[in-house]
Amino acid sequence: MDQMISKVSKFAPTNEFLLQGSIMENAHDVLLHRLRGLCDNSDSPFETFTDNEMIFSMKNTTITQALNLRVRHSLIEQDSWQVRYAGMAEMGDKNRPTMVRHVIDCSTSDNIVLFLNELGFRMDHEFVIKGFYFHKGRMKVTVSKIYKMNQPGNTENLEPFSTSSLVELSVVTQQSGGEGIAEDMKSFSEQLKPLVQLEKVDHRRLQNI
Repeated sequence: MDQMISKVSKFAPTNEFLLQGSIMENAHDVLLHRLRGLCDNSDSPFETFTDNEMIFSMKNTTITQALNLRVRHSLIEQDSWQVRYAGMAEMGDKNRPTMVRHVIDCSTSDNIVLFLNELGFRMDHEFVIKGFYFHKGRMKVTVSKIYKMNQPGNTENLEPFSTSSLVELSVVTQQSGGEGIAEDMKSFSEQLKPLVQLEKVDHRRLQNI
């Protein structure tokens, strides 16, 4: 287990710069149209996604934090499967406007669930996420809603977790430092106010609530 975590942390040192916020339904469509005007391909129709995401966990008594992997597959493109490792978010310098975390993304086949079970991972929970995504250069913006699955494995019998939508602005890069990236993201997020306030969220504090 410890060797696996060590190998994961050393493989493909990719950083994700991230800002998050939420928006209520009454401002949802206004935000989508603003994003289409600000982002690339403004004349194109909205790009949408509907994914089933499963969180797998492997626990070990010798470490305090379990190893978690996120498996996501598209419910629109049935052959599109991805597994992601995301490290704990680093708040870093207080003057830096974004949080940063190490991530590893890998495309995979549809037998990934069986493979993870054979390794000793067990599914902790799953959900369906539906939304829209936009690109502005290297930045990616998603506006999505998370749905609870009332029956395990049933991606049609759904119930929204809340009336608000999650808004995420991210950049995935192998570039070290990233001061320029963080500043670009801050400048872009300013253009979305007052509709949505994108901030760096300390996930460690949320786990203790």
